[in-house]
Amino acid sequence: MNSFYEGTYTVNSREIDGQNRCRLSALLGYLQEAATTHACLLHVSREETLAKYNSFWMLARIWCRLDRPLLWNETFTVRTSYREGRGASFYRDFDLFVGGKPVGEAVSVWVLADLNTRKLLRMSKVLEFSQVEGERSAKDKILSRIHLPEGMAGVDCRRLYYSDTDVNGHVNNTRYADFACDALRLETLDASRFVSELQLDYTAECRPGEEITMLAGERDGLTYVQGVDPEGKPRFGAALGYGTAAE
Repeated sequence: MNSFYEGTYTVNSREIDGQNRCRLSALLGYLQEAATTHACLLHVSREETLAKYNSFWMLARIWCRLDRPLLWNETFTVRTSYREGRGASFYRDFDLFVGGKPVGEAVSVWVLADLNTRKLLRMSKVLEFSQVEGERSAKDKILSRIHLPEGMAGVDCRRLYYSDTDVNGHVNNTRYADFACDALRLETLDASRFVSELQLDYTAECRPGEEITMLAGERDGLTYVQGVDPEGKPRFGAALGYGTAAE
């Protein structure tokens, strides 16, 4: 079994915004698709970890960076690899290519949570990773928790529905990118600009029927969004940076 996987995808019309650019949520979906395929090849798919460890994968944090937007009908390659797990955390890394040229990268942190107790499983207990051969990721980026600015103000209120959910019954991790972009009214962003960097922290599970309030603020050139429940408990955090799109 190899420690990396490559998949090729094409941005379709359901995944673009008003500028013919791949939405961030769709990009995260492609990363998730590549990660899921690789997990199946490594025999650590959701079904297999449930059967053997009574645990399922949860994304704790993800960061991605783009040199330029991905465009409608553009074909690109995702190369994903993993780093050896530390404690209860598992790092999965990604590189993005168009025509063989790098256009971006991503880093994600995953945990295995017990289906019943949500207690985290230490990666040293996952025997399948000891059987993997081949190269390891060369990345060494560590994702720290987002430190939100003070004085963030409410900008939106969002109710969660069936269409937001995934196989685990909670809100799919890709949807939080939409929540952040919607809260910031990204459709008003000048066409010469695009989101070139995004980090998402998944603090607590969200489920259909719940309602979350979006807070936003800025600091040091980054824009921040936080989702909180009616009691003020944080559910997710996001940090977005912007770049200039080539004409």
